[in-house]
Amino acid sequence: MKKIFLLLCLTSSSMTIFAQQGEPEDEKPRGFQKDKLFTGGDLTLSFYTGGTTMGVSPYFGYSLTKWLDAAVSLNFIYQGQKDPYGNKVRQTNIGPGAFIRLFPIDFLYVQAQYEHNFINHKYIPVGGSSTFKDKFDVNSLLVGAGYSSGRGEGNNTYYYLSVMFDVAQLPNSPYVDSYGRMVPIIRAGYNVGLFQGRQRRNRNR
Repeated sequence: MKKIFLLLCLTSSSMTIFAQQGEPEDEKPRGFQKDKLFTGGDLTLSFYTGGTTMGVSPYFGYSLTKWLDAAVSLNFIYQGQKDPYGNKVRQTNIGPGAFIRLFPIDFLYVQAQYEHNFINHKYIPVGGSSTFKDKFDVNSLLVGAGYSSGRGEGNNTYYYLSVMFDVAQLPNSPYVDSYGRMVPIIRAGYNVGLFQGRQRRNRNR
C-alpha cells in the first residue's frame, strides 16, 4: 500500500513538472500562490444488502496546476452491517488521508485517495449476549470519478458528486461488505477556493 501511495505522489509531481515546462516563460507561476489554496468537505453514503456506511471528510489542499489538485483529509465514518443470521456489526473509524483530483475538463474529474483508518469494532450476536469488541487499523485506496458544478478558470469553488470504490479490498475495510466485496461509495460535498476574490481584485487594478 505504501508503494501505491508513493507511486501516486510521484505521478502527480511528474505531471506538475511537465505542465509547467509546457507553459510560456512569462506565464509560469512563481513560488507559492495562496489563491491556489482550497478547503472543503464531503459526506459519504453507501447502502448495500445488510449494511450502511455514513461519514464526513473535511480536507485542505492546493491546486498544483489548472487540472490537478492535491489535498490532505481526515475521515469520520460509521458503519453498520447485519449478516444473514441476524448478527450485527457496528464500526466507527477515524483516520488521515490524502487525494489527488485530475480534471480532464472543468466539470468532470477522476480521483485517487489513500486512507489509513483506525477502527473501533463491535460484534453483536443475535440476542445481544457476549458482545465482542476490538480495535484495529486498515488501509484503503479509493478510486473513482465525479462531477463538479461551478468550477472554471479562476474559480475553484464548486459543488461535487462522486462515486468511488476501494480497489485494495483489504479485510476490515469500511468500504467492503461482510463478504469482502467492493461497494460503491457515494460522496457529495463543497470545495471552497481560498483568497481567490482578493487575487482577482489585484489583477484588475
